[in-house]
Amino acid sequence: MTRAFICGCAGTSLSAEEKAFLREARPFGAILFRRNVASREQLRALTGEIRAQLGADAPILVDQEGGRVQRLAPPHWRAYPAAAAFARLGRDGAATARLIRLSARLIAHDLREVGVDVDCLPVLDTPCDGAHDVIGDRAYGRDPAEIARLGRAAAEGLLAGGVLPVIKHIPGHGRARADSHLELPAVDAARAELEGQDFLPFRADADLPLAMTAHVVYTAIDPERPGTLSPTVIGEIIRGWIGFDGLLMTDDLSMKALSGGFRDRAEGAIRAGCDIVLHCNGALDEARAVAEGAGELAGRALARAQAALARRGAPEDFDPVDGARELDAALAATA
Repeated sequence: MTRAFICGCAGTSLSAEEKAFLREARPFGAILFRRNVASREQLRALTGEIRAQLGADAPILVDQEGGRVQRLAPPHWRAYPAAAAFARLGRDGAATARLIRLSARLIAHDLREVGVDVDCLPVLDTPCDGAHDVIGDRAYGRDPAEIARLGRAAAEGLLAGGVLPVIKHIPGHGRARADSHLELPAVDAARAELEGQDFLPFRADADLPLAMTAHVVYTAIDPERPGTLSPTVIGEIIRGWIGFDGLLMTDDLSMKALSGGFRDRAEGAIRAGCDIVLHCNGALDEARAVAEGAGELAGRALARAQAALARRGAPEDFDPVDGARELDAALAATA
């Protein structure tokens, strides 16, 4: 039995206790952070250890956006630009999209080389004046149509490299005035305003295979519960108005935007309509409670998971040296 959760691990290799937990709890996959990364050789060994417990097809995720959100970092990996940096290159729309796709294709090459096959990118949030900068330069701009177009270019670059993209943070974190890592944001905009801006990039890119929820309360839709825990937000907005029918995972359940026990958080998210819950910090006592609350991956959620993994193809032909040279030349010209 596979359970409907993804978990983290504590260090650069698995402990005996972590190996036993993975074998017994059977999470759908695992997610890696900077604490898990030391070198190419080490990371390749760690992803191999994880799959030795979960099976060869188990997805392994990372947040590798570029800019300030980059888990695989120098000196072992190149530093990639933040999403907003591409607009500052002064290229036309097609050239900008090409460079974003190229950057994502290079990221995919880096990830596949060490056994990672899911990247939590692109960010489709639309920032606005007065919002917290937790999104900030992680967004592709402020125009929803442009965000959708450039976000799709990033997703296409990842898919061409055999890495699955995860759109985030559905249905939109850009307007939030607080960082959901630290507290629960509430957005008071009217539903019509949200549909006319914040939700649009997700609707345009709703055919992509995976999405991550926002721990944000949208008071015009559900004043009591954040999107991750709201059947109304998930049913009416994410599955309904946006039309996303891919695999829906939560943002990290250990973020301070959420309250209550970890089993309750997991149960609440699954009950609200999430397919998979995400627990990132590697604390095994919390992960055990999440596993119990998540339950079996079955039914429609299992079908969505299988459909998402089916889009994880072999990388297309690509010369990473030529690709890096083109990207560096574009960045150098602007500098």
